[in-house]
Amino acid sequence: MNQKKRYHKPKEDVHIKVGQRFPLTIKRLGINGEGVGYFKRKVVFVPGALPEEEIVAEVTKVGTKFSEAKISKVRKASPNRVEPPCPIYDQCGGCQLQHMTYESTLSAKKDIIVQAFERYSKLSLDKIKVQETIGMEEPWYYRNKSQMQVGKKNGEVIAGLYAEKSHELIDLSACIVQHKTTNKVTTVIKQILNDFQVSIYDERKRRGLIRTIVTRVGFETGQVQVVLVTTDMNIPRLNLITAEINKRLPEVTSLQLNVNNKKTSLIFGDKTVHLDGEEVIEERLGDISFDLSARAFFQLNPKQTVKLYNEAQKAAKLTGTEKIVDAYCGVGTIGLWLADKASEVRGMDVIEDSIQDARKNAKKHGFEHVRYEVGSAEKWLPRWVKEGWKPDVILVDPPRTGCDDKLLQSIIEVKPKRVVYVSCNPSTLAKDVELLRKAGYKVKGIQPVDMFPWTAQVESVTELVL
Repeated sequence: MNQKKRYHKPKEDVHIKVGQRFPLTIKRLGINGEGVGYFKRKVVFVPGALPEEEIVAEVTKVGTKFSEAKISKVRKASPNRVEPPCPIYDQCGGCQLQHMTYESTLSAKKDIIVQAFERYSKLSLDKIKVQETIGMEEPWYYRNKSQMQVGKKNGEVIAGLYAEKSHELIDLSACIVQHKTTNKVTTVIKQILNDFQVSIYDERKRRGLIRTIVTRVGFETGQVQVVLVTTDMNIPRLNLITAEINKRLPEVTSLQLNVNNKKTSLIFGDKTVHLDGEEVIEERLGDISFDLSARAFFQLNPKQTVKLYNEAQKAAKLTGTEKIVDAYCGVGTIGLWLADKASEVRGMDVIEDSIQDARKNAKKHGFEHVRYEVGSAEKWLPRWVKEGWKPDVILVDPPRTGCDDKLLQSIIEVKPKRVVYVSCNPSTLAKDVELLRKAGYKVKGIQPVDMFPWTAQVESVTELVL
């Protein structure tokens, strides 16, 4: 008896299950530093996997648009794979790329920017050049500020970061990307808190006093600022604790207390109390010095900041006659870096302490053509234009969420000749640039800068011309 064979058209939908294993070739790095491969056209993210590697992947999470997996076995390792020098690299999660050679991380960061523009914009990358990433000669101990969460383990005070996707606090005593002074200061303050049996905040129970130890060091000045973030101003024996910090840590020149009793992921609360020493520390970038109060934003890698700001200066193409707006100005760093090559600089920031610092910094350097205001750029820009003052160059350095929609609309309405976009997030950069491109701006170039070696983060300077 003849039977006809039935041929079924294969279904397009591929079912992947948690625990399933399959061979996977890694094509590139994703925006968070994970390896990206494709299993039957489904995207799979694998932390720790590198481009060109052939692995056996084990699925840990299944999603509608992508799945996540871990490395079960490396069949063919990348020539760029190295042994991470940090002993707690796998636990901490603060760095994502220590298992790569430094040169390959720079290439990967350029590619992350390219991917973002391919995904979120219609910009033809063939017509513009994304430059090679500017790296560091010595990419270690570069961070000038640490924000270590405080907890207790086996009755002892610990301070560090929460392990990725968990509430387990990993003690960081000698982080190799933090300035050595911040490591030392945090370690000693842990000991002091332990010695005085100070109440430590418990995140789960929402009880206790000390939440975070924030330490910032001036690379060029050696000055050190410590902020103890607590849930209450009333710390038992605070005077004795302050005296002990003075005794054991004479390098600490500014000691502050910040009160944050809210259930939030934000480090700082609204109230800061000066305990001892100076209210600010000083840092220098090139010939310009900056006073930094406890909550003021300042770039975390001073050595690379000089390179980043030089690229912003190149993109601004200043001749000495331009009026500049420095949006998200912080303590005035970029604006003051460009001030001697502009006719006028105006900046704004929503943090009042930062604006006060910016005004002091401008005055200290004798810049009389610089003005700083408290508030958002979308508030001040239209007001200034209405008064008859129109900027030639608008410089933006927004947070990871990108530019506020109202600010982008204000830029489009004001129509400055040039926009210099300093970005710390390629995805929001690409989305914002696409809006500006539709409004008539042309991208002249993108320069990546490695501000945070061994992490997946990449900063860049984009030059846009009307």
